[in-house]
This record gives sequence, structure tokens and C-alpha cells, in this order.
Amino acid sequence: MTGATRGMPLAGRVAVVSGGGRGLGRSFCLALARQGARVVVNNRNRLVDGDGLGPADHVTAEITAAGGEAVADYCDAAAADSGEAMVTAALERWGRLDICVANAAIGVGGMFHRQSAEQFAEVLDINLHGSIRLARAAMTVMRPANYGRIILVSSTGGLHGDIGLSAYAASKGGLLAFGRSLAAEGASRGVLTNMLLPYALTQMTDDGMPSQAKAQMDPGAVAPVLTALASKDCRLNGEYIVTGGGRLRRASVVEWGTVELPADPDLRPEVLAGLLAESRRGEPREFRVAVDAFTDLMGGADLMGGADLAGPDLAGGGHR
Repeated sequence: MTGATRGMPLAGRVAVVSGGGRGLGRSFCLALARQGARVVVNNRNRLVDGDGLGPADHVTAEITAAGGEAVADYCDAAAADSGEAMVTAALERWGRLDICVANAAIGVGGMFHRQSAEQFAEVLDINLHGSIRLARAAMTVMRPANYGRIILVSSTGGLHGDIGLSAYAASKGGLLAFGRSLAAEGASRGVLTNMLLPYALTQMTDDGMPSQAKAQMDPGAVAPVLTALASKDCRLNGEYIVTGGGRLRRASVVEWGTVELPADPDLRPEVLAGLLAESRRGEPREFRVAVDAFTDLMGGADLMGGADLAGPDLAGGGHR
């Protein structure tokens, strides 16, 4: 069976999915396998059944029972070697890695001033650093192969913040900026990175969710977007994609119009508010990387003497 076979566009590809044992991760693993990918299903074994089997084992069994190929991995995303362990599992079993889905995450609720530093650090270590560890290990394999698809599972909490979830928002916001950096760095080597911001029912969102909302929060509704991003035919790079309940929209970070500051060294608050309002009336603009925004604000390319400090464009460019 070839990758061109109808209904199996990911045949021959190998994927790693962290946090793949439940909720969104499970739906991602099943969808990737259904399209022909061989999958490393990662999930730490905090809970096992009477047979000693954990979430990753059960998802792996589902895939193999349907005729697919999968292997379970039990490392904790918080472990220093977790990324290397997951990628090694793929290489030892199938000799390659094409798709990396950094999905493992936890949420610890609580107002920031009441949350311990240890709790805050735990969320960052799993959600942000764990995803970075996996992406680093994947990138070291994908760049030499001149091919790869990296999908970082973030959250609209990382775009907008959230009350009582400051650690979660910080970790997911970090992934958004990290992912744009990876997208710029990997484009010239065929390694494309996109960020998925899903609305779905998970262990974190189940509590207190109204039944009507739960009916629209099927994790399976998010999976088609992920498999499209994982496709070799996908050319998207550096995108923020919000999706859930059969709906989708593009998100981004923008800067509005440029206004001149007054010469007065004592800027009054009401003047600042007026300047921001004037800026807001300008056209919102996106920038591929931070240095592009800097040169635009400070006077254009002439300021940099013609030097290109931004690296390759998101859609491609010179090797770096």
C-alpha cells in the first residue's frame, strides 16, 4: 500500500504523539493510524488496569486491532530524556520519524498568588519544556532528512490568558512563540511547524462543563485538522489554528499602526491612552519574526544597512 492510496495519505510515515493515551492525544493517534501512519503512542502510566495496562497500551491495542502499527511508550514528558526516548522508540522500531505531535500537558488551577512555585514549575516543565524536549529530538532527525511535520498543541489560553490558569497560559503561550521560531528555522530544510489550539473535552476540561457544551467538544472533531497538518502535501508553516466543534479559525499576533511619541519626557496616562487608541485605528499587521517588526517600527530596512537578520522566510529561504 502506497502513500498515494486513497484514504491512506500517511502510509509509510512514522509519527510520535506525546500524551497520546487519552482525550485529544488518543484521537490524534487513532486518526494518524487510520490514514496509514505508524505511531509511537506516548503516555506516562499513572493509572493501570487490573492487567497492568495503561492508556498508551490501550490505544496501541486499538490501532493494531484495526490493522495498523503502533508501539506504546511510557516516559514522562517531565523527564530530561523524554524527547530522546520517544524519538528513539520510533527509530528503533521503524527507522525514521516524519511527524511529531507535542501534546502532553497538565493543568493545575489556582489563582497565581495562591499557587506554589513548585506547582507553577511543574506545569511549565511538562507543557512547555516537555514539548521543547520532544521537538528538539525530532528536529535533529528531521533536518538531516530534509522533511518533517511538527505540530505543537497549544491553547487559546496562551493567546489570551485565563483566570486561575496562569501557569497553563504561560506554558501554552511559550509554545506559540517557540513554534514560530521553529517554523522560521526549519522551513529551508522541509521541516514545517504549526500550532494547533483546540477546544475539546479532556481530563482538564471535563469538570464543570455544561452537557450542551460537552456534546460539541468531541476530541475527534479536532483530529482532521491535525492529520491535514501532518500531510506531506501541507505547505502551511507557522500558523496558529483554533478549532473545535466542527469549526475553525486562523489566529495570529498583530501590531497596529505606528504613531509618534510626543517630545515631552513626562508622558501623561491620558496621552498614552490616546496614542494607543490612534494606533488601534491603523491596519493590523503580522510579522514573520520579531526582527521584521523591529525594523518596520524603527525605520525600515535602511536602519539595518540592508542586512537580513531575520533568517529564512517561513515559506522557505537559505540554509541556516
